[in-house]
Amino acid sequence: MTEMVSFRPEYKKKSIRSYVLRSGRMTEGQQRALEQHWPNFRLSLFDGSVDSWAVVFGREAPVVLEIGFGMGDSLLAMAENEPDKNFVGIEVYPPGAGRLVNCAAEQGLSNLRVYLADAMDVLDDCIPNGSLDRVQLYFPDPWHKKKHHKRRIVNPSFVDKVGVKLTMGGHFHMATDWQPYAEYMLEVMGEVKGFVNVAGDSEYSARPDYRPITKFEKRGQRLGHGVWDLLYRRES
Repeated sequence: MTEMVSFRPEYKKKSIRSYVLRSGRMTEGQQRALEQHWPNFRLSLFDGSVDSWAVVFGREAPVVLEIGFGMGDSLLAMAENEPDKNFVGIEVYPPGAGRLVNCAAEQGLSNLRVYLADAMDVLDDCIPNGSLDRVQLYFPDPWHKKKHHKRRIVNPSFVDKVGVKLTMGGHFHMATDWQPYAEYMLEVMGEVKGFVNVAGDSEYSARPDYRPITKFEKRGQRLGHGVWDLLYRRES
């Protein structure tokens, strides 16, 4: 019997994490997908800065980065629905990466690459400045308790990191299903220079057509839960 390969998230810096690694085992299909297809989709933190996205993908196209894609349903749908764009996903949950890669391979997608790594490390060490047309952050952990707010990924330092990676005119798109976090996001974005709220000052955006509605979101809607989208454009 062939020994199963171990896949673990890549880290460099010790810092406060905006997530907790979820427990969970890969299914045989997820493990098999990583073994068979991982080389075709994988980007490594330890390869350092990307010299050219055109070389990575074999073509010139706008690049979309999603931070924390979970099980990958929405990222997969976007890569399929927007073949004119190249997509890069970052996640620390191996079963999610396995599922995404498995589905992407089944669909024959060539416009998707994946980092199994900490997003802060990837932003600092791998993503060239001014190279992204859109950055997506969907349903990050809101860390409800006040004593845990320091763990929230959205803060001025993080937004500054995102800003320098975007092209001029590029977009930063966030979505959350917890209104206090949405209000906090508006507050943070209002303090950061270089971004313009597409919907207007202190306003939320309608869900753009390119963001799919996930099963989780549909379930929340049936229960009366709201979702808040925030869309910002880099202008300086």
